[in-house]
Amino acid sequence: MVTIRLSRFGRKKAPFYRIVVVDSRKKTTGGVIEYVGTWNPIKKLKEVDKEKVKEWVSKGAQVSASVKKILEK
Repeated sequence: MVTIRLSRFGRKKAPFYRIVVVDSRKKTTGGVIEYVGTWNPIKKLKEVDKEKVKEWVSKGAQVSASVKKILEK
């Protein structure tokens, strides 16, 4: 199953996340199919390509709970 979820980057106490499309059986940072956005919780910045997200959801990708909250804001 393909999921849209967060992948953590950055250093200790300064997280930076990429919103990725990945096979659900892969590790958090491995096996990425496509990058669809970024989220920086410290600076409150988000960049999401909503067209790519809609395309993947129409193909059957599941959106994680954390990404769903980010997309709603």
